[in-house]
Amino acid sequence: MRKLFTPNIDSRGRLVRAALGIALLAGGWIAHVKESEGLGVALIVFGGFVCFEAARGWCVARACGIKTRL
Repeated sequence: MRKLFTPNIDSRGRLVRAALGIALLAGGWIAHVKESEGLGVALIVFGGFVCFEAARGWCVARACGIKTRL
């Protein structure tokens, strides 16, 4: 399992993912309270995963072999 989560993004990519994760968490919370409970939960789960990627320095798309700009 150690090889699976080896860091594969730089500090700029981590910052972008952290900002995206926070935005998704906030948007999920707002959607959960105001609009759709299911959409809010989905955004919160996805935002949590993106925050995990930022904290770990790991990107699932890059781990799958997809080239990303950040």
